[in-house]
Amino acid sequence: MPMTSRLLPLLLATGLLVRAAPAQPDDTTASSPEDAVRATIDALFDGMRAGDSSAVRVVFHADARLHTALGPSDTSAVTRTLLDAFVEAVGQPHEEVWDERIWDVEIRVDGPLASAWVPYVFYHGTERSHCGVNALQLVQQGNDWRIVQLTDTRRQGCDVPAEVRK
Repeated sequence: MPMTSRLLPLLLATGLLVRAAPAQPDDTTASSPEDAVRATIDALFDGMRAGDSSAVRVVFHADARLHTALGPSDTSAVTRTLLDAFVEAVGQPHEEVWDERIWDVEIRVDGPLASAWVPYVFYHGTERSHCGVNALQLVQQGNDWRIVQLTDTRRQGCDVPAEVRK
């Protein structure tokens, strides 16, 4: 019997065989629930910038929904993006970095539920594409926070702070 055949059960039994897991925010080191929620939000945008679909996928709840509210408030239309399609698009090779910059993030937490209001500006590489607000709902699963709902607006001409602009 080969050596690996004899060692495999032992390694499995002792927990020494470890599979790689996607990077995810370490919410256990956050000093507050708000910090843990912010770490999840930051991990989403870091993953987008890196084009890392695994890093993006892990911050979402399995049943997450993504929507965009389009148009002026009196004629708004809402479009839905499937989570799988979004994650796949992030991981597809693209010439320009998807750089979504955020500021003035407002987070509220009540037990296992969190809400975040996140102004943003989106750049394709160095070109400003659009801006708006992300409204996120997150739920706590164990020590981790997962996005269950992300609705964004998209428009031109937002007042973006100088330190956020490229």
